[in-house]
Amino acid sequence: MILAAVCWSGAFIAGKYAVPYIPTCSLTFGRFFLATLVLSFVRGSIEKTSQQAAYRFDKKDLPKFLFTGLIGMVGYHIFFFQSLHYTTAINSSMIGATNPVVTAVMAVFVLKQKMPLKQVAGIVLSLFGVLLTITAGDLSLLLSFELNRGDILMCIAVLFWAAYGVYSKKACMGISPVAITYYSFLVCTIALIPAVLWEKPWVFLPHVPVSAYLAVAFMAVFSSCFAYLVQQMAIQEIGPARTSIFINLVPVFSAVLAVLILHEALQPIKILTTVIIIAGVCICQTAGNRSESK
Repeated sequence: MILAAVCWSGAFIAGKYAVPYIPTCSLTFGRFFLATLVLSFVRGSIEKTSQQAAYRFDKKDLPKFLFTGLIGMVGYHIFFFQSLHYTTAINSSMIGATNPVVTAVMAVFVLKQKMPLKQVAGIVLSLFGVLLTITAGDLSLLLSFELNRGDILMCIAVLFWAAYGVYSKKACMGISPVAITYYSFLVCTIALIPAVLWEKPWVFLPHVPVSAYLAVAFMAVFSSCFAYLVQQMAIQEIGPARTSIFINLVPVFSAVLAVLILHEALQPIKILTTVIIIAGVCICQTAGNRSESK
């Protein structure tokens, strides 16, 4: 799971290399087109070794895959890649770390789940960390609404991902995680074809540097396929609760990689906000896990 966290954090760095040269829809399409190809090969072997992973496509499940593909993949990644045009990889990854918190809040309203007081405290603490992140510690910016556009876009991306997570839990019962991911990738790829044609890839692709192509390949193979499959293996070995805690390492690795590779500045306030967000998410998750166990 540490390897998976490194791969997920690498997506924030790889995205920074790709977004200046490849338009958002084409970038999202490229990532998931390659990811779909890779997952189509490994999916067969997974289903042969695991009865739980076996799944045959059913027309009645199409609306479910349309939602997960359009909201979880297209929606999230469009806003994610757009955010990287305006904000740092460090900020983007820190805001992205609140995914479990936002998902927990949304689950209360959609799935009618009860929320322990300790979980509420974790959510408040984590959201406070996000506010410190997007205002760089100057909360007076909230009064003047002078917030970084990229940070706001990443907050919207988190809402899309939370909706994807809550819907998957509610509507996709009985469908293996491998199948949900594969068909979500496939829907995302097909849905983006008109937008990609509108962006005229034949015009900009000849001018895209090798580093951007490698970044797309990294996000497709490692951040999408490899990390997901490793996560599934970890869930089988140590359970979903312990597995989910490792996701909190993503903003830490992202900050380290951003400083080493992108040479982004890591101010003391960013270190503080990272600690606050991760502490809040950990409190929220552990409280939620205890509640589900009961």
